[in-house]
Amino acid sequence: MVARTLTTLALAFLVGACAIAPPATPVAGPLPVESLDSVARDYAVLQLAIGEKEAGYIDAFYGPEALKTEGKALAAASSLAQLSTRADELSSRIAAMSFLAGSIENRRVAMLLANLTAAKTRLRMLSGEKLSFDDEAEGLFGVRPQLKPASSFDPVLAAVEKLVPGDGPLWKRVDDFQDRFLVANDRLKPVFDAAIAACRARTLQHIALPQGERFDLAFVTGKSWGGYNYYQGDYHSKIEINTDLPTRMSRAVDLGCHEGYPGHHVYSSLLERNLVRGRGWIEFSVFPLYSPQAVIAEGSANYGVRMAFPGADRVAFETSTLYPLAGLPPTGATTFDQLGEAMRTLRGATMSIQRDLLDGRITEAQAVELLQKYGLQSEARARKSVEFARQYRSYVINYGLGEQLVADAVEAEPTIAARWKKFEQIIGEPTLPSDLTPRN
Repeated sequence: MVARTLTTLALAFLVGACAIAPPATPVAGPLPVESLDSVARDYAVLQLAIGEKEAGYIDAFYGPEALKTEGKALAAASSLAQLSTRADELSSRIAAMSFLAGSIENRRVAMLLANLTAAKTRLRMLSGEKLSFDDEAEGLFGVRPQLKPASSFDPVLAAVEKLVPGDGPLWKRVDDFQDRFLVANDRLKPVFDAAIAACRARTLQHIALPQGERFDLAFVTGKSWGGYNYYQGDYHSKIEINTDLPTRMSRAVDLGCHEGYPGHHVYSSLLERNLVRGRGWIEFSVFPLYSPQAVIAEGSANYGVRMAFPGADRVAFETSTLYPLAGLPPTGATTFDQLGEAMRTLRGATMSIQRDLLDGRITEAQAVELLQKYGLQSEARARKSVEFARQYRSYVINYGLGEQLVADAVEAEPTIAARWKKFEQIIGEPTLPSDLTPRN
């Protein structure tokens, strides 16, 4: 009963969570492929030049080394203002082209224009301009969040109370219960290896991956994030898992799917196979972190957990395979899973708190207190959330709002096979947030 209540609440809190910037209006006509390819090359060089100005701006690059050399030269010869002017010039060149309405090339052009808008927004920020959280999110990601106040999530907390009754603060009861499911450091590798292998096997049942795709797994410390996929190109990823905080059982499947299959590794591998190699679209060999692509990348990676492990499949797999590897008894596993669903619902409250912090409406101490109450986090985990928000700012919207967009689009399909096909289309083609919103 509590699980059903939490699911109902999750759906209610995800409705109306963002406004999507409309795509550029296409002009019907023949597509001048060579001219567009030339602009796309210049676009890639510009993005790499911005990456020279800001460490971490480029999340992945696996194109020709000549592009990187040109990007470095352009950065050395240009101010931020000059790079912004260059972005305007590229946008004008693209907007002047005619292209086939409704085609994949149409979507290619829309992606280029949207990413250039994001690049110009980021250059404004690097130049010292202060944007509100909502304006920043819209400029960078093409999504204007419409977040509810944290207090509107009180019904979710009431449902969680029934899962972990008792005395003392709710966050403490939740934290203590979840800490029963900590995986010892010497058990992390076998647990994560098994989880990622299962995520991969389940994905391969529905998506044909490029031959030779692979990943390397490493455990690291000293990061603001929990996991990261560094895509290397040639269908190869480097996946890192941060162990600053004790690792709970749920993280194995979460990160195995999110960073690996059918998440970031699959997303990048399909784009490389389908667009970079298949069509010669060089711009997709450059992934700027602060762009509308991030909404799709993070949203599909989050939703990919539910794609690979629908319903009760996850608990069944964890109790039969992962718990023995971790040396943990499965007692309470179902409640632990239900708490995980509640935490997913409470991401909306976390985003609202992070926005209020970044917009200066609350202090860091108040943010930590609110994250403990509405994020059901320990003080250490709440401070990690604050650290992440300070570093990545409005990027935090991409996980929850992105997942909502992908879920709505995929779950509109009537069958499991059709849902996987839709999911593969979303991550394997040029897809913007606006492509996932129903047209009236």
